[in-house]
Amino acid sequence: MTHDHDLVLRPTPAQTEAALNPPPGRRGGDLVVETLAGLGATTVFGLPGQHALGVFDALRRSDLRYIGLRVENNAGFAADAYGRITGEAAPLLLSTGPGALTALAALHEAAAASAPVLAISSQIPTAGLGGGRHGYLHELPDQAASFRGVVKSVHTVRTQSQIPSAIEAAWKSALSAPHGPVWVEIPQDVLLAETHIPVVTGGDAFPDELSPRPELTAVAADLLSRASRPAIIAGGGVVRADASKKLRQLAETLQAPVVTTYGGKGAFPWKHPLSLQSWLEDRHTTDFLEDADVLLVVGSGLGELSSNYHTFKPRGRVIQIEADLGKLESNHPALGIHADARLALQALLETVSERQDPTAPERVRALLAKVAARIAAQELTLEQDVLASVRKALPANSPSFWDMTILTYWAWPAFDPKGPNHMHSAQGAGGLGYGFPAALGAAAADPTRPVLAVSGDGGALYSIAELATARQYELNVTWLIVDDGGYGILRAYMTDAFGEATATELTRPDYVALAESFGVPGVRTSPETLEADLAKALAAPGPSVVVLPAVLRMFAPTHLG
Repeated sequence: MTHDHDLVLRPTPAQTEAALNPPPGRRGGDLVVETLAGLGATTVFGLPGQHALGVFDALRRSDLRYIGLRVENNAGFAADAYGRITGEAAPLLLSTGPGALTALAALHEAAAASAPVLAISSQIPTAGLGGGRHGYLHELPDQAASFRGVVKSVHTVRTQSQIPSAIEAAWKSALSAPHGPVWVEIPQDVLLAETHIPVVTGGDAFPDELSPRPELTAVAADLLSRASRPAIIAGGGVVRADASKKLRQLAETLQAPVVTTYGGKGAFPWKHPLSLQSWLEDRHTTDFLEDADVLLVVGSGLGELSSNYHTFKPRGRVIQIEADLGKLESNHPALGIHADARLALQALLETVSERQDPTAPERVRALLAKVAARIAAQELTLEQDVLASVRKALPANSPSFWDMTILTYWAWPAFDPKGPNHMHSAQGAGGLGYGFPAALGAAAADPTRPVLAVSGDGGALYSIAELATARQYELNVTWLIVDDGGYGILRAYMTDAFGEATATELTRPDYVALAESFGVPGVRTSPETLEADLAKALAAPGPSVVVLPAVLRMFAPTHLG
């Protein structure tokens, strides 16, 4: 009798021939690129370095497309965005020591935002491993230790035969809910040595699903069905799980208003009668959510930005669906359901009872009117007009990537992304320099639609070198740089806190001339001409830069009062 676990996949005649007679001239680096191709990767990002040359030479013998950036951290941001757009684990090729460490901030953002990135780094030769001080170039006593507290998993290779299995395990880890960055490191001599290991022809690319416990979803469904004032907070986990349609169906079944977090932008239609949009930094919204007798939180840990800076104190029963076990009930007691958002929402859809609540849309309209009145009273017409111009110029199906700048702080609550997975920012870790290199990664993932990047002048200088990358690969990205002569957010924070700002003013270049020196068209615009200039740049193929000299102000916070 044959059992399922006794079944073995038989190689095809072609696979057998390739295994018995592998082509000559292959090295350990070839095993890396063959494994990536076998798992389904098509594009890799990175920057070559001395110890990693075995991998980069192998790219020449593969069909993988290589996008080379000028700074490792920017390559990490590009891989992060590629993973967010495609849902695939984006390979990031790095070299030992300084090259690897330079990408650490990007991996921090990928971890905070649950973006799947497969970082593969070289290591010093195996003779130098073990923590001694041998004096090798780029030597670290324990390179993996620098990443272990940031990435989901670390996979260390010591021999060529370990390469396929280690990369496959890392790939599955990156794509298992919650998604995230993973780390693989391979010594230089292992990558350079000739190999007689057969050509890698495939791999198990399918991660395990994270299903909810049925007894928990049964309790959750009962609570939601009997609720008088249910509400929903939808986070980035809904977007990553491609569960937006299921969320909408559940909200309509329950007649439950929905607010999306900044990471969950687009998880629920902006203009839907039940949409509270994303005004999480507003006390009116906080009060509304606190008043819910049953609050369903899907794919969010209710962190600082999603809880109005931890001033949110729910009075009703909280149900939290979260794939990241570390975020489950980390901020509020709840009926915690450790699961992928799509699977958990499906389970709820199968068990909840339909509710009738004709007052829900009216309560949503009343709340949004209160928010609009609060903002209108602050005389912030310039900021609202600039954001409206960006929205009008950007095609509805185009993604946008936002750096940490004042216009982004406006976009988080006020920008309609026009769909799930369309708006991304660095709000996970909050580092500068994300917007433009991330947009390049998104353009590499989907060249059929223009991509928008938004930065301030301070953040722009973090990634200005990538104008060369944009031109070299003809990536279809328009970069809007809001030039206010400094670190605008920090200027505002320091002025509010101390009466004046220190170390926030910047000498900056002529960004239009600088763009043109890279062969990238640039234009200086104004608030009055922004919509037309931005639309023209987005419609033109290839990269472009639009510079808006403007000093924007933040709306008043509500969490300090």
